[in-house]
Amino acid sequence: MEGADADAIVRAQGGDLEAFRQLFERHGRRVYRLSYRMTGSHEDAEDVVQETFLKAHRHLSEFDFRAGFATWIFRIAANASLDLLRSRKRRAETGLPEEMSLAASGPGVERLARSAEVRRVLADSLEQLTPQERAAFILRHVEGVALEEIGAALGLSINGTKQSVFRAVQKVRRALAPHVPASSGSPS
Repeated sequence: MEGADADAIVRAQGGDLEAFRQLFERHGRRVYRLSYRMTGSHEDAEDVVQETFLKAHRHLSEFDFRAGFATWIFRIAANASLDLLRSRKRRAETGLPEEMSLAASGPGVERLARSAEVRRVLADSLEQLTPQERAAFILRHVEGVALEEIGAALGLSINGTKQSVFRAVQKVRRALAPHVPASSGSPS
């Protein structure tokens, strides 16, 4: 896939709009998912995707193939999402992901209610993270992105990335601890 990206990038750098559309088709959905998870809003995520690909198109001539296109576009999307979150915070508006879901193993009413409570606590705990911690956590534990790619996307060293993910996980664990039964092998 990266070879196909390289070909499309070279063609798009030469002005081929169809090649740029192919890059959008390959990466747009993941950029949307990342943006939605970070902003908590479908409308904001759509705006971030649009801004991300507009910036990418404007700056495509500067793409130098040192990193993969996916890493580059994720960095643009993460920065655009962080900018939106910062401006939202300044305006004292908040938005939480509505669909941060934890799978329920059964359809029972009690189980569904408990799952809804855990989702609410998870969403609240994500709101309490710094924008960098939230981005690192979502990229790692929701999107499954490698630490190296997260670091590149957020402009962090590998150690800085690990620390951001670790701090986020610790904060989320503390928030969830009263709501999630301790596993049988861990001390309480």
